[in-house]
Amino acid sequence: MSLRYALLALLTSQPLTGYDVLKHFEQSVGYVWHAPDSQIYPELRRMEKDGLLNGVEEPWGTKGKKKRYHITPEGVEAFRSWMNTTLDYARERDPIHLKAAYLEWADPDQARNQMHAHIAYHSSRAQQWREMIAALEDRSNPILATRLAAAPKEDWTKIAGYKIFTYEGMIDRAKAEIEWARRGLDLIDKLES
Repeated sequence: MSLRYALLALLTSQPLTGYDVLKHFEQSVGYVWHAPDSQIYPELRRMEKDGLLNGVEEPWGTKGKKKRYHITPEGVEAFRSWMNTTLDYARERDPIHLKAAYLEWADPDQARNQMHAHIAYHSSRAQQWREMIAALEDRSNPILATRLAAAPKEDWTKIAGYKIFTYEGMIDRAKAEIEWARRGLDLIDKLES
């Protein structure tokens, strides 16, 4: 169900076509909630059926049509209700930590390669999130600019601040994963020497 709320969050800023939802999703909420287009389009249709969105067909090209999705008052209320409800946390499904628990089965060089890959992945993601923070701070992020244009100026600091806070948390998590993998490398060296 979180995909539904990720889409509602995106659509609170402006009506979007399905294609625009995909494009904006990857540039904003996609950083915190991944979903392929094969999940997004069916969910948009379900949300429309459930009364959370209103899809308005528009001409596209000479003969085609596209649908622009507008959040309905029921969609706004569903999003607000979700925001005001404490999450039920799902149990962990973490393949790297599962793998790490059984590294005695791995060739030591392959175990090291896995830890290096983990460090590289989280270093890359942390860099992406730093760049996102910079774009939020200087207001060059186009999605933030659209959201701010529709909001009262006195809310701008709050709107950007919560998004920056989110990416800072993701950077902190990435740093912890990098440090954990470095300790893993040290442990592999210690136990395999």
